[in-house]
Amino acid sequence: MLNECLIMEATEFNRGDSKRIQHFTKVYEYAHMIGKSEKLDSKTQKILDIAAILHDIGIRPCEQKYGKCDGKLQEKEGPAYAREILEKFDDVTDEEIDRVCFLIAHHHTYTDVDGLDYRILLEADFLVNAYEDNLSIESIYTFKNNVFRTETGSKLLDIMYDLA
Repeated sequence: MLNECLIMEATEFNRGDSKRIQHFTKVYEYAHMIGKSEKLDSKTQKILDIAAILHDIGIRPCEQKYGKCDGKLQEKEGPAYAREILEKFDDVTDEEIDRVCFLIAHHHTYTDVDGLDYRILLEADFLVNAYEDNLSIESIYTFKNNVFRTETGSKLLDIMYDLA
């Protein structure tokens, strides 16, 4: 029930922006599926699911504050908004909130990836961004070779773009 409630919160936060709502729901679905397929423990899966739902929560505030929303600004602004939303939920611990905020603050940073939750979030976001941004096959290959590490995420990318 937590994920469904968070999806509604994030949808309300992004009211009127169907593209952004569609984006985070797709990232959540891929992240959830990859996490389950990679057999994450329940705590890590919970953190991944929450981070996937809220990963772009800083975009609208960045657009309002700076007139743009590049990845680094999203990483800077997003955690505070995520924390504000998550503190409404009694079934999310401070430790989980801290990790989710860390993941949001790094979801456009591809170095020093320190856990499967982080890795899977990067992969799921890329699976959606590659399509939404109509990336070149060269860019997709580069990202695959430099970032993708999970068997499930790699297989999805290979299937989607007929890379294998």
